[in-house]
Amino acid sequence: MTSHFLLGIDTGGTYTDAVLFHETDGVIAKAKSLTTRHDLAVGIAGAVDAVIAKTQIPVSAIGLVSLSTTLATNALVEGQGGRAGLIMIGFGPDDLKRDGLAEALGSDPVLFLPGGHNVHGNENPLDLTALREALPELAKTVSSFAVAGYFAVRNPAHEIRVRDYIRELSHLPVTCSHELSSKLGGPRRALTTLLNARLVSMIDRLVGACEGFLAARGISAPMMVVRGDGALISAAEAKLRPIETILSGPAASLVGARYLTGLDDAVVSDIGGTTTDVAVMEDGRPRLDADGAVVGGYRTMVEAVAMRTYGLGGDSEVKINDRGLVAAFELGPRRLLPLSLAAHMHGEAVLEVLEQQLRASHLARNAGRFALRTGVPDHLASGLTAPEQALFDRIGAVPVALDKLLTMTSQKATLDRLVARGLVHLSGLTPSDAMHVLDRQSQWNEPAARLGLALAMRLKDGSGRAIASSVEELAQKIVDRLTRQSADVILAACLAEDGVADLDPARSTSIDRALRRAPGIARFAISLDRPLVGLGASAPVYYPAIAEMLATESAIPADSDVANAVGAVVGQVRASAIVFVTMPEDGIYILNGAGESLRFTDEDRSFADARSRAVEAAMAQARLNGAVDLVVAVDEQVDAPEVEGSRKLIEARFIATASGRPRIAAD
Repeated sequence: MTSHFLLGIDTGGTYTDAVLFHETDGVIAKAKSLTTRHDLAVGIAGAVDAVIAKTQIPVSAIGLVSLSTTLATNALVEGQGGRAGLIMIGFGPDDLKRDGLAEALGSDPVLFLPGGHNVHGNENPLDLTALREALPELAKTVSSFAVAGYFAVRNPAHEIRVRDYIRELSHLPVTCSHELSSKLGGPRRALTTLLNARLVSMIDRLVGACEGFLAARGISAPMMVVRGDGALISAAEAKLRPIETILSGPAASLVGARYLTGLDDAVVSDIGGTTTDVAVMEDGRPRLDADGAVVGGYRTMVEAVAMRTYGLGGDSEVKINDRGLVAAFELGPRRLLPLSLAAHMHGEAVLEVLEQQLRASHLARNAGRFALRTGVPDHLASGLTAPEQALFDRIGAVPVALDKLLTMTSQKATLDRLVARGLVHLSGLTPSDAMHVLDRQSQWNEPAARLGLALAMRLKDGSGRAIASSVEELAQKIVDRLTRQSADVILAACLAEDGVADLDPARSTSIDRALRRAPGIARFAISLDRPLVGLGASAPVYYPAIAEMLATESAIPADSDVANAVGAVVGQVRASAIVFVTMPEDGIYILNGAGESLRFTDEDRSFADARSRAVEAAMAQARLNGAVDLVVAVDEQVDAPEVEGSRKLIEARFIATASGRPRIAAD
């Protein structure tokens, strides 16, 4: 293994990072390139070509490629993703009201079919009539399907029949709920499956872009993807279960933070362009969220690090409320293309408009705002309404000013829908622009940032005063707001870990006084009991002030800007399988999970079979995930209370976990 180099790639919302890593020598080289959402291979090529050029190593020396990504997380936080059709087997419309399923479904179609199973895996007859009638038209309006059956984790037969039928007739991707989780709770499993279906085309494009680039460069090493719990899975498995890559980037950053700092106990906060991700590290390991990852307000059934993701980053939208006596600033949760980046990419098309808007006698309603296409393939832009299509046709690859684009008030909602579909980027003022004016960032176009701030300065607060006396003062106010909002979200995450989930730092007068160091007879103070590890490209410019506000030391490792890519290559492969045994009647034991249902009359025999089946299934999945040198552990949970003096088996769960290192080329 040590004779090979490992290539780690992280595709974030703004940047794609690459590192070349050697097991004994650590990080050999690193590079960054702008993420190109219209063609992800371009950003990947930019970063990987640069990192290989720095070292001059032959591509044959690369033994493993591992990818982490925030694309799935960002899509859910920003409410983006493909349109999916949800097929519910054995459920009714009332089930949509549970676990936020109706809210997540939105305007996507749902179809209810008779069928499903009971807790012991016995079926209610499946009726495909409604599916046969609806599928031809349904398939024209969605990019994928999600199938969720009642008690499918005990018997997936109906999900499999529906999946095969849809695939045969529509040739579209289909996700089944039993493939994603073996936990009970149908509506939440359906929600997880729906989100997975929406992400399929996005992750398929990412993995395909990466595979295509590697093939073009002659790199034939196995390719892995980081899962939300920090473990690695093969690229082929990631394409089938993209939901498992939510929190992939943050999980990789935690694995990377542990490697880069050597700290066992820390609060780790990773600031990107779109999100800030916060987790607590204890005894060298991040805690997994036992209830499933929460992303974009939805609690999924995906096992992932106990990471809290907030819509706050360097590219967050700056919202200025000028109605109060003093102007108030709020950042996020939406990501904008910073004006400095838009001008860096498109030059005069942005600068000329900003200068023109600044010369105007009145501040236009949408001054300093632009729209441009993200460049996703045409087929993903299908199914638009007439107003959406008309507006979309007027937006091109070059930014167009919103004050020219939006001629009617109703078009604002239309534009927001195009943004939510991932078809259009909005560009506007962000903290990254403020940092350019303050000379703390310099990679993009500073004049555009300055013009954007000058436009915003024309706003007056409720008392009629300008919101700032100079662009530098306004820039500092925006950066101060990011420092404060970051401290709030870090505290919120830490308080939640402490079991104090009902205290919102952003609304607490006591915490506000403590963070502002407000003078008074009664003084409030607040601090963290461990260092704050700051990760992300902009961590060195933001996190010293955030750590100072939180009265703790900051730990920003030398390679904090590529911690995700480092974590992608130092992780392990892990896979789990659960097999259940229940007793529907005395002396009868039913085994379900990881295969067909079996019936036993002997408890010891049923337990032994369940144990061996769980081990075999976990090992098989770990090998599919790309692992070698497997180690297996089995956790047995038997719920068998004494009822009227005799033991009654309710349920026995056999959870096998197989882990190993990723297979390296020529292993």
